[in-house]
Amino acid sequence: MTATNRPLAAVKVLTVLTTTGSAAQAEALARGAVEARLAACAQTSGPVTSVYHWQGAVETSQEWQILLKTTEDRYDALETHLKERHDYATPEIIATPVVRGSADYLEWVAAETATPDVPPAGSAQEPAP
Repeated sequence: MTATNRPLAAVKVLTVLTTTGSAAQAEALARGAVEARLAACAQTSGPVTSVYHWQGAVETSQEWQILLKTTEDRYDALETHLKERHDYATPEIIATPVVRGSADYLEWVAAETATPDVPPAGSAQEPAP
């Protein structure tokens, strides 16, 4: 069982990748997602060189990557959060399932992103007094 009272196999952890045009924006997106408990943690790295089609031309630019760890249950809220705060019109937001990982780490991700007002799946909730 995890800290969220769900069997570890029931918790689906994702890594979510996005990119942005500056180190400051990368840090703001990472910090905002972690502070909102939409991601347990985030790493920023960069600059990286990106080559892509945009508005009919092939572009090359420097970007910063943000790799966030979250759960499948929190993905939609994380995507919405990133889109609302992103500096790109069409931000790259890609989720990849974690197929294996340290049980302790995956449990930590689930616990850090659990919503306090929603009981975890499979848990019994006591009636209000």
